[in-house]
Amino acid sequence: MSIRHGLLALLERGPRYGSQLRTEFESRTGATWPLNVGQVYTTLSRLERDGMVVQDGEDSAGHALYAITDAGRSELKSWFERPVDRTSPARDELAIKLAMAVGAPTVDIRAVIQSQRRHTVKAMQDYTRLKAQALESAPTDRDEVAWLLVLEQLIFQTEAEARWLDHCEARLIRLSATASLAPEPAPPPAPAPAPAHDHRRRRG
Repeated sequence: MSIRHGLLALLERGPRYGSQLRTEFESRTGATWPLNVGQVYTTLSRLERDGMVVQDGEDSAGHALYAITDAGRSELKSWFERPVDRTSPARDELAIKLAMAVGAPTVDIRAVIQSQRRHTVKAMQDYTRLKAQALESAPTDRDEVAWLLVLEQLIFQTEAEARWLDHCEARLIRLSATASLAPEPAPPPAPAPAPAHDHRRRRG
């Protein structure tokens, strides 16, 4: 997730201070990816270092305001035009877990899949309920529409994950009919160290 570009997008609407940016970021995304103020100010400091934002005075309450620069607008434009790179996908904990479970001693991989499926389906139902609530109010402003888009992406993501889990279970069933997918045996215990020889002379 590009926090820096998200903040630049918000600053394009006008100068903002740190906690205001955090509130607007979470409002726009439905608090799906919550930020803390420390993250916001750290990112602003780096953007300022890179010449993409500048401090622009203070508001009436004494909050330091930040404004986007021409370099920041150019970077933001490039970000919007550039496709998100999928050639180096982020590590997915679930995929790694199942890959490790296939050969892990004593692990019932089908139980792992079923447990995850229950959690995924529950999350999908929760997201669908939130979408229904969002549509009841007929979203019209930008923040409401943005949140709806994020919510629908989460629904599609959990639907795809549930289908993938079904596929994994079916794959294991098919493979078990032709090959043994029993857990790999645990490595043998290390041999006990040989007793040290007592070189002391025995006394009669």
